[in-house]
Amino acid sequence: MRAEAQTHIDTINDALALLRRFLDWDRALRRLDELNARVEDQSLWDNPREAQEVMRERQRLDNAITATRAIERELSDTAELIEMADAEGDDEMATEGVAGLAALAERAEQDKIKALLAGEADANDAYLEVHAGAGGTESQDWAEMLQRMYMRWAERKGMKVELVDYHSGEQAGIKSATLLLKGENAYGYAKTESGVHRLVRISPYDSAARRHTSFSSVWVYPVIDDSIEIEINESDLKIDTYRASGAGGQHVNTTDSAVRITHVPSGIIVASQNDRSQHKNRATAMGMLKARMYEAELQKREAAALSDYSAKTEIGWGHQIRSYVLQPYQLVKDLRTGVTSTAPSDVLDGALDPFMAAALSQRVTGETVEVEDVD
Repeated sequence: MRAEAQTHIDTINDALALLRRFLDWDRALRRLDELNARVEDQSLWDNPREAQEVMRERQRLDNAITATRAIERELSDTAELIEMADAEGDDEMATEGVAGLAALAERAEQDKIKALLAGEADANDAYLEVHAGAGGTESQDWAEMLQRMYMRWAERKGMKVELVDYHSGEQAGIKSATLLLKGENAYGYAKTESGVHRLVRISPYDSAARRHTSFSSVWVYPVIDDSIEIEINESDLKIDTYRASGAGGQHVNTTDSAVRITHVPSGIIVASQNDRSQHKNRATAMGMLKARMYEAELQKREAAALSDYSAKTEIGWGHQIRSYVLQPYQLVKDLRTGVTSTAPSDVLDGALDPFMAAALSQRVTGETVEVEDVD
């Protein structure tokens, strides 16, 4: 077997192994049989909500199982074709076979990620918060770079992005911002980005052109729909109004329309200033608060998988999940999975899928890797 072909085969087999492990293959087959039997039972449709849940689970399992079997079948057929071509000395056929394996490897990776996005809230829209760490202008500029990175990533995925809350820095950048990402599996993808992000570069704000290290944090939580009930006591809330701030022009309001809500027992704070109406901003902030509280409940249910990322930590050294080095060399390195990129400009322009895919896979396998940070 040609080395290139074997590399693709190994990639496909790794993806298939992860899919089978994630699905718990034998259990998934039994569960699909059970769901098919329930769908044929006419009494199921007496409860529309239950029927919809059964149909969604059935569709998800059927899609994952069908896709896995199709890849296994195509892998076997293509590998046999290449072996036959090599035996007969047919280079053209062998080359076509290798190209087919490359396409199949890419499809296997895509199907793997789709299957991994099967968490309770993975399909939901998401709120993404960016907060500057200590360091004044440097970290605030870095926070704005991260905000732009996630906006570009979302646009690449065909999502809609709304700026819900925004606090500009004193000289440049932002102190914090909250984005609403609307699109398929927005939370499922973005949830892997929660944590501290570290930037190393020659500072554009340092006249001596010295290297600076800056930190900013990212926090992601799902938008919840009306079918999920979250009880909040009004007596537990502290509600403040203030004048909206922003980059200027239409972002600046002349009335106290912005709303900040503090849930005193948990310490959760949310804010909205996207609308000129205080009433609408309050409704948005309440939705964000419910989403944060729901996400906290998800963390409890998935404590084993999310233990490394389930709580905000100090925004500084030793807590970062990813480092972005712009000088003296070019490198982005994920400190959880070891995934790297030598094109930071592409990453900062939204090329985040390889990092997200590796982090999703790690949540399934539970395997950790020893990764040294970069200088």
